[in-house]
Amino acid sequence: MDLFIKLSQFLLSLSLLIILHELGHFIPAKLFKTRVEKFYLFFDVKYSLIKKKIGETEYGIGWLPLGGYVKISGMIDESMDKEQMALPPQPWEFRSKPAYQRLIIMLGGVTVNFILAFIIYIGMAFTYGDTYIANADLKDGLLIENPVMLKAGFKTGDKILAADGTKIVKFDNDINMKIILAKEVLIERNGIEQTIKMPNDFVDQLSKFEKGLLLDFRMPFVIGAISDETANAELKPKDVVLTLNGQTAKYFDQAKIILENNKGKTIVATVLRNQKEEQVHVAINKEGKLGVQLGALGLSSLEKMGYYKVSTQEFSFLESIPVGIEKGKNQLVGYGKQLKMIFSPSTGAYKQVGGFKAIFDIFPSNWSWEVFWSITALLSIMLGVMNLLPIPALDGGHVMFLLYEIISGKKPSDKFLENAQMVGFVLLITLLLFANGNDIYKAIIGK
Repeated sequence: MDLFIKLSQFLLSLSLLIILHELGHFIPAKLFKTRVEKFYLFFDVKYSLIKKKIGETEYGIGWLPLGGYVKISGMIDESMDKEQMALPPQPWEFRSKPAYQRLIIMLGGVTVNFILAFIIYIGMAFTYGDTYIANADLKDGLLIENPVMLKAGFKTGDKILAADGTKIVKFDNDINMKIILAKEVLIERNGIEQTIKMPNDFVDQLSKFEKGLLLDFRMPFVIGAISDETANAELKPKDVVLTLNGQTAKYFDQAKIILENNKGKTIVATVLRNQKEEQVHVAINKEGKLGVQLGALGLSSLEKMGYYKVSTQEFSFLESIPVGIEKGKNQLVGYGKQLKMIFSPSTGAYKQVGGFKAIFDIFPSNWSWEVFWSITALLSIMLGVMNLLPIPALDGGHVMFLLYEIISGKKPSDKFLENAQMVGFVLLITLLLFANGNDIYKAIIGK
């Protein structure tokens, strides 16, 4: 069932993005009276799952879910229709249209991708608002246990103040990516500000460890199930440990250190039980543990106990517009930085490039519209940026040649465009094999 939910979200998101991207080409082509021969979701190599011709256009669904396409008459594209291109140009063909019209047709897909992402972020701001913990309210800093973060110089209790000079105002889902992309991070430790220079190969180092958050909230020591009841009969599920052996244990990371220093001893602990403090005796085994499973508290409970202050901001429709635009802009800039890292071999970020499995794994195993739309918006930005790369066979390649034509007044020959398209196609296949090969490699080595 979990696999079905993930697959459903993956296919729905992918289909939505492909159809809207291709509509971005289709609509201006029709407006400029350019014939569109095919409009396909997925590729119809050899045969189609569904197809129907309406007017001059065949609409269909292919069997190979690697994308989609519109076949525009008189355009050198992935179909490599040399027979059509050998005939005299016709008024309804792409090649017969003015350069500015061809440019608008080619930019239509990525334009829709970017507009879609911004619309989704505006809609999410209006529908869900913004729930967060203000960075200023994290009085005791953050939990940092990731070995790569520790090696870089971070410690539990650090307050993250800024990344590359940009102040961190909220602790939200974006903070991990801000740290990954940063060249330097400003922190506060024991009341003193200091700057940590991030390793150039930080992403590569992260890839060698299990996935997880770089930093997280410091959580209290909540007793869950008790596996060693004979040794710790005085403990009860839902107890919140406050002190151990007279030492403050406000957070679990503090409790671990105290337990480690008292292996094999029986000590006195103060716990919060039913909103009252009680003292109990606890036995610590030779491994420095109490023989209990950790419990968990939601943010609302933590807020009532004074650990964190949760802020919720709701927006009217008009207020949602600048909020959504700002979110989209930040995601666009962030993805641009990721691409820059990928194309810089010294960072090792290229090793983390993934294919369809990597995209599939982003989706959760439980259905959440908020998460679905958030992922779809990000993928829409990624699709738009990737299609703008100046690689023949991508929209960006066509745009590059059209801009050359507009500026120089000279149109590249059909033969040149055919050869460029073939080179671009080979390049794309290579990139596709590399990305999906990375997925397979990670699956084999278990990372």
